[in-house]
Amino acid sequence: MSSVQAIPAGMTAVTPHLVCADAAKAIDFYVRAFGAAEHGRLTGPDGRLWHALITIGGAAVMLVDEFPEMGSVGPLALKGSPVTIHLYVEDVDAAVERAVAAGARATMPVADMFWGDRYGQLEDPFGHRWSVATHVRDVSPEEIAAAAAKGCP
Repeated sequence: MSSVQAIPAGMTAVTPHLVCADAAKAIDFYVRAFGAAEHGRLTGPDGRLWHALITIGGAAVMLVDEFPEMGSVGPLALKGSPVTIHLYVEDVDAAVERAVAAGARATMPVADMFWGDRYGQLEDPFGHRWSVATHVRDVSPEEIAAAAAKGCP
């Protein structure tokens, strides 16, 4: 029996791994926009980032530069992304304002939502989509279903 943990310390079973055109700039953006902490990076001989690890609010996020010759490109090259990364924060209004000041584009203004979160959406300069929220009130599943049935946003 091995004493090595199948999931390394500080990691979870699901970890976003973002492909970015200029991942080093993306790291700098995530530090400014979301208060990310950088834990290391590995650069290949051609100068491209092979691997980097940051944490945002204690959650690990891996990054890599684009490698189109291996079929690995970011959302800007794909002209969009079907994936949205959800980020819970203490103060959604301040967090969205900070991200926009760092270069993100607000795609949905922050508002109180029927499921109990104050919530908004962003697109970062690298094409990744983020939803950002602060949980502001507890709502029962029945209340959520009733509000959704009314077509509440």
